[in-house]
Amino acid sequence: MNAVQGRFLILSAGMGSGHHAVADELARRLESGGGLTRTVDVLDLLPPGVGRGLSTFYRTVICHAPAVYAGLYAAFFRTGDGPRPGSAPLAALAEPRFLDLVARLRPDVVVPVFHLAAQLTGRLRARGALTVPSAVVVTDFAVHRQWLHPGNDTHLCLTPQLAREVGTALDRPAVASGALVAPRFHGPAPTARDWRRRLGPADRPSVLISTGAWGAGADVAGTARLVASAGYRPVVLCGRNTRLLREAAREAPEHAVGWVDDMPGLLSASHALVDNAAGQTALEAMAVGVPVVSYRTIPGHGREGARRMAADGLTDHAPDAAALTRSLDVLTRPGPAREQRIKTARALLTGEGVRPLEALLRTPGPHDPA
Repeated sequence: MNAVQGRFLILSAGMGSGHHAVADELARRLESGGGLTRTVDVLDLLPPGVGRGLSTFYRTVICHAPAVYAGLYAAFFRTGDGPRPGSAPLAALAEPRFLDLVARLRPDVVVPVFHLAAQLTGRLRARGALTVPSAVVVTDFAVHRQWLHPGNDTHLCLTPQLAREVGTALDRPAVASGALVAPRFHGPAPTARDWRRRLGPADRPSVLISTGAWGAGADVAGTARLVASAGYRPVVLCGRNTRLLREAAREAPEHAVGWVDDMPGLLSASHALVDNAAGQTALEAMAVGVPVVSYRTIPGHGREGARRMAADGLTDHAPDAAALTRSLDVLTRPGPAREQRIKTARALLTGEGVRPLEALLRTPGPHDPA
């Protein structure tokens, strides 16, 4: 790994756990190369109560009113021409605290890993109020309009194709960093045997059903029943949603789990992941070598991201129960289809990584004086 020496301010967001996971891995890579990092939740830079309220509202609509979120996504996030509402007023509320933080920490580069943070830094860079480069790490396969602000110096994307699309849309630099997944997910984990014993006899392949940190999803119990009826052992990941855990436990008491710290081990003991968000859990499964099938995806970025992953040959996107069963039947069995899917998905681990951030330490950005 190339040395990346400098001070980096990473802007994450407590919206689930995926953005924090990316921020943690980004910090690990930078620090292993000699850099100094500080990670801040952009929601904490908003006026008191606003960030917490935003997170609570988002969690509520995702978990309990997905149709409302679909409407919000269409209005605020989906790409398209013509006047559209945006997050500029919300980003403006974070500016005073953010600029105070920058003045105190004096970072060499600011790295947003959440779209509101990307709007914050892009606005400030564009008008010269932020005098250090900003590099946006795009964590979604659905690169919606809130990720994109031409004021930012560069964007780090999951794939080369996404980088080309972002670069074209903004006429700004964009590179493929690859998936920022912690090393403990890079291949089977040594605790897989313990998880296999815990999950039960090897008479049925275990299939994880992911609902994210918030335990969001439509008819999760129905998905578990479908997976079981197809001859698999469903293991429902309920995150921190205790209500979902209780409901799932009534369906299959031994195969519903709450928050799991040893996800590498559990993934390694499983034959497939049924995912509904196209987020960090799916990327972690791909890194371990577990095929992913998207099913009953959450609206907005989840649905668009799932379709994009499938179009890129990284996952299957099952539009109905029969398609889910067919995908599991193919991908859980040893053979060329499973091996090719694992090989294609693991290619996401390659890319520029943090090297573009090192380049920003040496090269003045387009908003900087010559």
